[in-house]
This record gives sequence, structure tokens and C-alpha cells, in this order.
Amino acid sequence: MRQLLLVIFLFTFIDISAQFKNVEIDAWLPGDYGLCEPSIAINPNNPKEMVVGAILDRVYYSSKGGQKWKEKTMKSSYGVFGDPCIIADNNGDFYYFHLSDIEGNSWSSEFILDRIVCQKSTNGKKWNKGVSIGLNRPKQQDKEWAVFDPYSGNIYVTWTQFDKYDSYNPTDSTNIMFSISSDRGLTFTEPIRINEIAGDCRDDDQTVEGAVPAVGPNGEIYVAWSMDEKIYFDVSLDGGITWLKEDMIIAYQPEGWNFDIPGISRANGLPITSCDISEGPFKGNIYVNWSDQKNGADDTDIWLVKSSDGGQSWSSPIRVNNDDTKTHQFFTWMTVDQSSGYLYIVYYDRSAYRDNRTDVMLAVSKDGGNTFKNYTISESPFIPEEIAFFGDYNNIDAVDGVIRPVWTRMDDTITSLWIALINQDDLD
Repeated sequence: MRQLLLVIFLFTFIDISAQFKNVEIDAWLPGDYGLCEPSIAINPNNPKEMVVGAILDRVYYSSKGGQKWKEKTMKSSYGVFGDPCIIADNNGDFYYFHLSDIEGNSWSSEFILDRIVCQKSTNGKKWNKGVSIGLNRPKQQDKEWAVFDPYSGNIYVTWTQFDKYDSYNPTDSTNIMFSISSDRGLTFTEPIRINEIAGDCRDDDQTVEGAVPAVGPNGEIYVAWSMDEKIYFDVSLDGGITWLKEDMIIAYQPEGWNFDIPGISRANGLPITSCDISEGPFKGNIYVNWSDQKNGADDTDIWLVKSSDGGQSWSSPIRVNNDDTKTHQFFTWMTVDQSSGYLYIVYYDRSAYRDNRTDVMLAVSKDGGNTFKNYTISESPFIPEEIAFFGDYNNIDAVDGVIRPVWTRMDDTITSLWIALINQDDLD
């Protein structure tokens, strides 16, 4: 009897320790766009404060570590049209980057996506009207992302500029653009092109996409993006003034960044760039994380390459998901907790099922990306359907051991926004 009780106790302990509390932030009825593409930032001075953005114009604030949320509609005279990116600076101020829709007519407007917009909040609740970045009509600006540089106080933002979105004209092209704010988001510099090779405008594998900037320990700026089954890398050592004359190819992405996942209206494996600027043993490591179907259209995997010499040389691809199945792992995002240098990657996973049931996973590396331990962090699986737009990404942030992955799920075609409440102490 004592042995039986011990077995029951151990089973119960393991079951509880494997669970992380999930909090529903919001739910949305099906329509042209689901509630998706969440982005999150945690106040580095008070990890209980955090902000989440979601398409098209949602913003949520929590002062309870993510346990409770207040909702608001983001408004701007430039319009708010998705691709939310939330970052925080070292003062605890928040910035919400998004696309524009100045006439409020969505795709029927000839001015749609004519600029990137940045709105600032000193408390996560009230936001300014925003500033314009990269206005260049009739060209269109898309898929922006930003990072705060704690050394200079600058904000760097990168994105893709389309001569004409969804154009098959061979004379139309896409380029990676870069801009700086040196006054905490009040103004931004005239954008410059940083990529060497332009892409087409089809929003497909030959289009340059996925530029996510990262800052190095000496103020370096790193950016990677995808095009033509390759992942390109660029670096600036002088605060964004000059960049490499020849972009580096740091990895190959067989079958490209645009691929199919059953039940998902569209999917991608665009790269995410991060850098360890902690005082830990892997300070200076650059990480680039993506997904692809190099092992077949029925076997999507999550990958990572890393550099420990400022991007001069790169590791071979390391597979992050440690299953031995031919299933789909997709929509990856990555962050580094700069208090420890630990690496966290969130992604969707179907390795436990033979159908489209989908879990949410957290991969954790404490050894500079050499190895990962994977945890199921969603309390239950869900089955997405193509009837609703599911977005292009999820997100994660980690500050002082407070880890907050945020994602979209779908139940009976209704999309909802979720967060897991995880602390590093809860992980093995």
C-alpha cells in the first residue's frame, strides 16, 4: 500500500509540475481577421507590468503579471492596420509599432500601408497619437519590427518595403528598410535600404521578408531575413550608418519561408534574430531562429543557428524540437532573458497527434543554444480551421525569470488570445 501511495504521489506531482497556468486575454468572433499576431513586452523595471498588441487594433495592459488584463482600441490619425510590435525601453515606457490605414477603408484605400506608425505610452494605458515612419507613396511598408538599444537609448526598426504589394511585374521589388529614433520614439530618421539583393513583390519565397533587429553588447545592430530558400544576415557596427556591402548567407531554408500547414490559412517560417547582452557566459551570442520543411511537406521543424564571433561564422542548424515524428512544428518566436542569458522559444506542435490537434510548446536553452528542453505549455490542444485568418506570428518576452509566451488558438472557428504564466523557477 505504501508503494502504491508513493506511485500515486509521484504521478500527481509530475502532472502538476508539467502544468502552467493559461490566461485568456480576449476572444474574437470569426470575420475578415481573427484575433491574432500577438506581440508582448514586459516592463524591465517592474515585470508585473506588461502590454500585448493584436490585430488589427487591439492593445491590452496588465499590472498583475498577466493574470488580469484591461483592453483598449488603439487609435491613430494614420490608422491602425495590424502587424503589431510591442517593445519596452529601460525607463519602462512602451512602444506600439503597426501598419497604417490612413483612410480607414482597409484594402480599398490607395493609401493602405503607406507608412509604419509608432505610438508611445509611459504607463501602458494611455498612448500618444503616433509618429510616421517611412512614408514613401505609392510604395507600401509591411512587416515591421523594432528593438531598443540600452547602450545608446536608440530605437531601431526594420521592415519590408514593397514597390507594389502582390505585384507580378518583374520591375517591382521588395527591400529591407531601416530607421532610427534617437529621441525615444518622437521622431525617426529617413529610412535607408540595407539589403544587397532585392526580392520580388509577390509576398512569397522570392520576396525579402522577416527582418527582426537585435542589438549586440557593443551596440552592434544585427538583422536577418529570408529570400529564395536562404537566410541572409547583415550587421552595422556604427549605429546603423553603414552596413555590409555583401549580405551573408548564414543558413539555407529548403522549400522557402512560405509553406502550407493543414488547417492554417497561411503559414511562414520567417527568421527571428536575438542577441545575448547579459553578463552570462554566452554574452555576445547571436541567435537566428526559423522553421522550414527541409524534411518534407509533412514535417515542419524549428531550427536555430548561432554565432559567437559577432556574426563572422555560424554554427550548423540545431533542431529545437526534439520529437522523432514526421509532424508539424511551426510559428516560432524567440527571446533572450538578459538577466540570465537563457534562451526561450515558443512554437506550435503536433507531435503528439495524428490529426491537426495543436499544442503550444516552450523550448528552453541554458547552454547558449547547444541543447533545448521542450515543455508543453498549453493546457489543452486546439484544432485550427482555414476559415479564419490565423496571423503570421506569435511572440514571447522574458525579464528576470518572468517568462510570458503569448499565442492565438482557435476553437470552433473562434480565435482567442492566450498567455502562459511561467517563471524560470517553475522549469526543471
